[in-house]
Amino acid sequence: MRIAIITPAFNVAPYIKTAIRSVLAQTHRDWTMVVVDDGSSDATAALARATTTDPRLRLLLQPHQGVSAARQAGLRGTDAEAVLCLDADDWLAPTALERLADALAAAPEAVAAVGAYARVTPEGVTGRTVVPAGGDLLRPLLIRNRFINGGHVLVRRTAMDAAGPFRADLAFGEDWEFWCRLAQHGYFVPLPDPAPVLFALNRPQGAYRRLAGDPGAMTRCLDAIHGNPALADWLDPPTRAHLRRQADAEAFWILGREMTRHGAGRQAHAWIWRSMRARPRLRAAARLLVAHAAPWLPGAWRGPFRPYQVDSP
Repeated sequence: MRIAIITPAFNVAPYIKTAIRSVLAQTHRDWTMVVVDDGSSDATAALARATTTDPRLRLLLQPHQGVSAARQAGLRGTDAEAVLCLDADDWLAPTALERLADALAAAPEAVAAVGAYARVTPEGVTGRTVVPAGGDLLRPLLIRNRFINGGHVLVRRTAMDAAGPFRADLAFGEDWEFWCRLAQHGYFVPLPDPAPVLFALNRPQGAYRRLAGDPGAMTRCLDAIHGNPALADWLDPPTRAHLRRQADAEAFWILGREMTRHGAGRQAHAWIWRSMRARPRLRAAARLLVAHAAPWLPGAWRGPFRPYQVDSP
């Protein structure tokens, strides 16, 4: 199976060599990697060019247009049967492509194969392994994103073309919106092996940390997902309305959690309260209590409300 790895890269000089080297180390050898330098002002392009002379690596340069435009630029001209969108600050396990390709080849009706991932702190500490669910994920995806990013999802190229491009007008959740469209074309096959295929660096400059606490960015993403007219072919209006209410409740919780972690306590409590009202549950009430108590709790007891560390200069 020919695989295209598409890697948008914007000011990621400290990380790009690790991403490229993880692809060079793959046991599956039939791949091409396109690194799209999206107008970086640092040494990203030079380091990508200097990392290897392997002809399977291609470097494209473009003015800064955002991650979606970079992915689409990387896809143009590739004849791969499957595509994996690897972020420039993440890296693959050596057998990642082999395992994902085998799973996708064994499930010809699947639109994608999905493997486990693990987060890694800037200090190099690897967190717990997360094993995403497979199957028909349209309804679950309409409530919340089930994937950390595209680095652990190998997408069949025909399904990707049918779903359409990543939306360049979304600064946050553009991958989530794409997964929802992709899920309308078939199911996701999970890997039987729970070992991570992807290691995702949890860095301070990442888009999630910057934008997950932005109500405007979250609302634009949800409106794009639930405003897709094609959903009418799959779900009746009451079901769509119910799923949007659940998605709103989940989004309000995420906004409150992220604001708490950034130190905006009063605003955060209002969003968590809205989440509890949108979807009353004992768990939601417990979240609200912990959020209020968080400033007085030891860091290890704050759970999902642990404050972010101050960014390094």
